[in-house]
Amino acid sequence: MSTSSRSRPWIFLGKRLAYGLLAILAIAVINFFLLKMAPGDAAEAMAGEAGTATPEYIAELRAQFGLDQPVLVQLGHFLARLATFDLGYSFRYGEDNVTLIFDRLPATLMLMSASLLVAVIGGIIFGVTAARYANRAPDQAISLVALLLYATPPYWIGLILILVFSVWLGWTPTSGMVDVLAFNTGWAHVVDVAHHMILPALTQAFFYLAIYIRLVRAGMLDVLSLDFVRVARAKGISESRIMYRHALRNAVLPLLTVVGTNLGGFLGGAVLTETVFSWPGVGRLMFDAMFARDLNLLLSILVLSSAFVVLTNLVVDLLYVVINPTVELK
Repeated sequence: MSTSSRSRPWIFLGKRLAYGLLAILAIAVINFFLLKMAPGDAAEAMAGEAGTATPEYIAELRAQFGLDQPVLVQLGHFLARLATFDLGYSFRYGEDNVTLIFDRLPATLMLMSASLLVAVIGGIIFGVTAARYANRAPDQAISLVALLLYATPPYWIGLILILVFSVWLGWTPTSGMVDVLAFNTGWAHVVDVAHHMILPALTQAFFYLAIYIRLVRAGMLDVLSLDFVRVARAKGISESRIMYRHALRNAVLPLLTVVGTNLGGFLGGAVLTETVFSWPGVGRLMFDAMFARDLNLLLSILVLSSAFVVLTNLVVDLLYVVINPTVELK
C-alpha cells in the first residue's frame, strides 16, 4: 500500500471535521440572530412569572443576565464561551446548560434509536417486498400505506394512536416515560419504559418509514435489473437470497445517506413527539425553553444537535466502505 493510500483516510477525516466545525459555527451564529429577532427575552418571561413585571425589575434582570448589552457584544461572549466548550447557564432552570441537556439526553437518544430502528428495519422489509412483487397487489398495498403515512402529520398520528390504543383499548399509557406510582426497579423498570415508549417511537418512525420504503423499493428495482442478478438467478439461487444477500447490499447505500441526513429531522421531530407524549427528553426541554425565552439553553441544544448530526454523517460515510469496499473516501 502506498503512502498516499495510507494517508487518504486521515485527509478525508481532517477535511470532514474542518467542514463540520464551520457548519456548526454557521448554525450557531444564524440561530443566535434568529432567536434575537424574536420578541421578548428571558427577563420578561421570568418577570411575568413572578408577577412583578415592572420596568425597573425587568431592567435589573436584563443587566443581571447580560441582555442589556449590544447584540454583537452578546454574540462575541457566546462565541468565546463556545470556543472553550462552555455552553453557559440557564437562567430559567438555574443550572448549567450541559447538565440540563445531558440529564435529558438519554431519554431522547432512547426514543430516537427505537424510532430509527423501526423505520429502517420496516423500510427495508417492506421496500424489498414491494420490489419483489413490483406492480402487483403487495406492492400496491405497501405503496398506498407509505403514501398515507408520508402525507399525515406526525403529531396527528400521535393523537390518533393515543385515542385508539390508550383511551379506547387501554393497552398503552397516554404519556410520560415511567409509571411514577409503581416505583419499578430492575427488569420491571425496563419493561415499564418500553411500554411507555411504544406509541412515541411509532409516531416518530412512521413518517420516515414511508420515505425508506419508497427509497429501498426504487433502489432494489434498479439493482434487480443488473447483470449479476440475472447470473445469480441462472445459477438457481433462491429469490430470497438474491434479494437480501446480493441486491440489498448495493441498494442500501442510498438509504444510509438519507438516514444520515434525516437524523436532524429525528431530533427536530422529537420536539413535537415528546411534547405530545410528555416524554422527558431534550425535545421537551427545547419546547419549554422556547416558551421561557431561555436563549442560552436553546442555543446550547442547537449547537450540540448540529455537532451530533455532523459526527453521525461522518460515521455514515465511513460505513459506506464497510458495506461496499469499492467505495473510495474523497
